[in-house]
Amino acid sequence: MTSNTELAALFKQHIEIITQRYQTAMENHGFDHLVIPAGSLHSVFLDDMSYPFKSNFHFNSFVPLDEIHDSALILAADGSRTLCYYQPVDFWHVVAKDPEGFWVDSFDIHMIRNKDEVRAHLPNTGNVAFIGEMTAPYHDEDFDAINPGNLIHEINWYRATKTDYEVECIAQANQRAALGHIAAKEMFYKGGSELEIHLAYLLATGHAESQLPYNNIIGLNEHAAILHYFHYDTQAPQQHRSFLIDAGARVNCYASDITRTYAFEQNEFAEMTGDMDAAQQKLCAKVQDGNSYIDLHIQHHHFVADILHKYKICSMQPESMVETGVTGTFFPHGLGHHIGLQVHDPGGHQANIEGDTNPPPAPHGFLRNTRPMQSGQVLTIEPGIYFIGSLLGDLKASEHSSSINWARVAEFMPFGGIRIEDEVVVTDDGHRNLTRPFLD
Repeated sequence: MTSNTELAALFKQHIEIITQRYQTAMENHGFDHLVIPAGSLHSVFLDDMSYPFKSNFHFNSFVPLDEIHDSALILAADGSRTLCYYQPVDFWHVVAKDPEGFWVDSFDIHMIRNKDEVRAHLPNTGNVAFIGEMTAPYHDEDFDAINPGNLIHEINWYRATKTDYEVECIAQANQRAALGHIAAKEMFYKGGSELEIHLAYLLATGHAESQLPYNNIIGLNEHAAILHYFHYDTQAPQQHRSFLIDAGARVNCYASDITRTYAFEQNEFAEMTGDMDAAQQKLCAKVQDGNSYIDLHIQHHHFVADILHKYKICSMQPESMVETGVTGTFFPHGLGHHIGLQVHDPGGHQANIEGDTNPPPAPHGFLRNTRPMQSGQVLTIEPGIYFIGSLLGDLKASEHSSSINWARVAEFMPFGGIRIEDEVVVTDDGHRNLTRPFLD
């Protein structure tokens, strides 16, 4: 992996690229300054406790810290970057450390002890836009625009193309998450509960639960069919049949998002899992500059049809399964999404820099990315196949019911489903898988 010295050099390139993007957007839309707050803590209703802090991703495009709430970045049209760094005098809570590391030389840093002190640093000339959540000590009337859509569309358009620094951070986040996946897999084969598996993951990655990029999906047996399963049973099931884990990690605010599925025994479900892994790697091999992500998504529907045919679940010809939408019962989500500072980075449906949209084609409404693949994009490739009761009920009531071997469906229902997911960066001459070097 990249050394700290190399990462520092990549960051210097990165922040100049990001600053230039924002400067160009400011010029295009008539702004002289941007005020970008890190965000604030939010209190629980009628309580003195706060929710876990979630930082403003525009702020983190510049500052690689996601816990310095109530800090703010002020960006001027000439590219100068002023960072108001919030470090209060507080004996109740942990206070942010002094700024240190490879990033500090890129900012004019002003330490503030009180939230209101940021107001002394706000620009008082020119057109000023505010990018973030409007909370105290800011006031609406201080700014000429709040989250102007045209500027944000332009930034989101370019966020799809990652700098070398961003790619490296995502790669390191994959390495960190892989440690958790290995520990979780070991706990599954030891017969652990969903909660024990989840805790093993946290310990191995060194993350507190609130630091995860998203809630871990830890599903045993039938729970693997619930696409966003966040409930961790404290008791192990009487029988371990299958395990689906969708879990990531963060490095310098950048996220990873990895999914693996395991069978407890060598059986047909284990064989099907191997088939899905092979299909996923075939899809990853087609990640290339200029290729269609929509076509790649549809290609997986054909892989699903092949699996349904192989395991005698559906008697229709594979082409007909796709054409009639039968495969959508078994694969109801999209193939993946952009990833970076956000797990689902924005801009996946943008058709151009102005923010016009290119919605996914029917019947693939859940597809999160319709942009052609382009060098520098980091995309998840996450095909799957599931046995979901509600969707199967709709299929059973449809005209295609007679084509389904419901006895075979019943055999696979107790296993829930399968999903395999890697992060893949599009390169000038193909692609680079950021997950497989650390997790087969």
